[in-house]
Amino acid sequence: MEKKMKSPYTAAMTGCGFLYNEFIRVLPLFMEKNAADLLKEEVSNNRLLQVNSQKARQRFITEFKRRYNAVPLSFWTNFVNMNEAAQRAGLLYAILKAYKLAFDFHFNVTVKRWNSVDQTLHKNDIMREFSELSSRDAFVDSWTEKTKDKCASQYLTILRQAGLLQEKTDELLPLHLEASDFEYYVRSGEDWFLEACLLYPYEVNNIKTQLL
Repeated sequence: MEKKMKSPYTAAMTGCGFLYNEFIRVLPLFMEKNAADLLKEEVSNNRLLQVNSQKARQRFITEFKRRYNAVPLSFWTNFVNMNEAAQRAGLLYAILKAYKLAFDFHFNVTVKRWNSVDQTLHKNDIMREFSELSSRDAFVDSWTEKTKDKCASQYLTILRQAGLLQEKTDELLPLHLEASDFEYYVRSGEDWFLEACLLYPYEVNNIKTQLL
C-alpha cells in the first residue's frame, strides 16, 4: 500500500482502451449537473454504452470520469464541436493528462522514436521503458508481467485509434489537423500537445503564428 501511495502511476488503463465511440455517446451525461445520477443509471440500463457486461460498463465509466476530470470543462465545450479527427486527438490529450504512465510512454519512447531514424514503434520499445520505470518505482516493479504487457498493448491501441500508429507496419504518423483544431492547446498553454501529435518544430511554429 505504501508503494502505491508514493507512486504517480496506475495500471488503470488496462481496463479501458481508447473507446472513442463509447466515450462520445456518454460525454453529454458527464456535462449535466446531475451527472452522477445519470451515469449510475447508464451503468444499470445500458442505453448508450451498448456494452453487455455491467461490470465492464462500470469500469468504463470510472475511467471515462478520470479522463473527463483531467481537463477543464472548457475543453469539453470545445470538444463537442470538433470533427472526428480532432476529437480523437482531443481524447488522446485527455488520456495523456489522466495517466502519467501513458504520458511517460509517449514522451520517453514514442516522441523519441519519431525524432529518430527509425520512425516505428513496437511493444518491445514500451516494455523496455517499463524496465526503466520499474527500476525507479517500487509500485510499478510490483506489477505482474501480464499487467505490464496489457498496459503496453492498450497504449499502442490508443495510438492506433488516435491515428498516430499505422496498424500493419507499426509506422508512426503525425496528426495533420487544421490549425484551428489546435487552438485550445496553444491558447491554454498546453502547446506540448502539438509535439505529442508528432508535429515537427517548424509545423508547431507555423500553427502558433496562425493562432497567436
